[in-house]
Amino acid sequence: MVVVLVVVVVVVVAVVVVVAVVVHVVVVVVEVVVVVVVVVVVVVVVVVVVVVVVVVVVVVVVVVVIVVIVVVVVVDVVVVVVVVVVVVVVVVVIVVVVVVVVAVVVVVVVVVEVVVVEVVVVVVVVVVVVVVVVVVVVVVVVVVEVVVVEVVVVVEVVVVELVVIALVIEVVVVVVIVVIVVVVVVDVVVVVVVVVVVVVVIVVVVVVVVAVVVVVVVVVVEVVVVIVVVVVVVVVVVVVVVVVVVVVAAVVVAVVVVVIVVEVVVVEVVVVVVAVVVVVVVVVVVVIVVVVVVEVVVVVVVVVVVVEVVEAVVVSSSNRSSSSSSSSSNSSRSSSSSSSSSSR
Repeated sequence: MVVVLVVVVVVVVAVVVVVAVVVHVVVVVVEVVVVVVVVVVVVVVVVVVVVVVVVVVVVVVVVVVIVVIVVVVVVDVVVVVVVVVVVVVVVVVIVVVVVVVVAVVVVVVVVVEVVVVEVVVVVVVVVVVVVVVVVVVVVVVVVVEVVVVEVVVVVEVVVVELVVIALVIEVVVVVVIVVIVVVVVVDVVVVVVVVVVVVVVIVVVVVVVVAVVVVVVVVVVEVVVVIVVVVVVVVVVVVVVVVVVVVVAAVVVAVVVVVIVVEVVVVEVVVVVVAVVVVVVVVVVVVIVVVVVVEVVVVVVVVVVVVEVVEAVVVSSSNRSSSSSSSSSNSSRSSSSSSSSSSR
């Protein structure tokens, strides 16, 4: 009966242990599947969020860059237009001023030349009139002197008058030369002024052309710089996004691997513990069975020994008794036999 109970207990314990192991394995497998699903969902969500953020950032950057390029180009175009308009206005004003100045100078020069010519003509006429008057006077004087004075006096007077006429003619010539020199100087000054104005206009035109070329070059350089900055920003954003995605994926994979390894190690540890528990239970059961068997064997041996001893005592006592007590010995033997059978 005890052996049966022990076997039943062992079987029940083994069934319970096996069921616990199976349940634990199922739970671990479910946990691993749940963790894998969660990790996959997290990775997908992270990737989707990163892609959306990257797309939004790239779109925003591109839009901002396009707006900046448009604003820069518009501002540069407005600046170029304003500069061109200002330059054109300045050139027109300069040309008008130069033309007006040249015209005024030419008019002044012409007027001055006309006035000078008129003055010269008047002077010449006056000189001629004076000369004529002097000649007439001289003639009259000569006539009068010829009539009144002697020939010597007439000669002296004529000489003096000729000297005076020569001096007057020399003064007139000097005045004419001075007037001609003044006219020539005024013409030279006008020519110099015109040349200077032409040189200034040429210099202004060259400066305006150089300024326009510089503005165009600056605009082109700004556009190229903006394009280069946009390309660099896009490349940096793409590289950063790729690095972030790779790092996140590597971290997620490492976490998944660590979780799976930990779950596998836990499962193995549980299996080992369960196996050790099963072995211990089996050993304990075997020990109990052995102890019970040994106890049963000892009891049987003790009973057999006691029976044999009793039988030997009874046989020896019956051999020494008399025939009169045979019936009593028989009855005692029968009683001992019954007692031994009952004990068995």
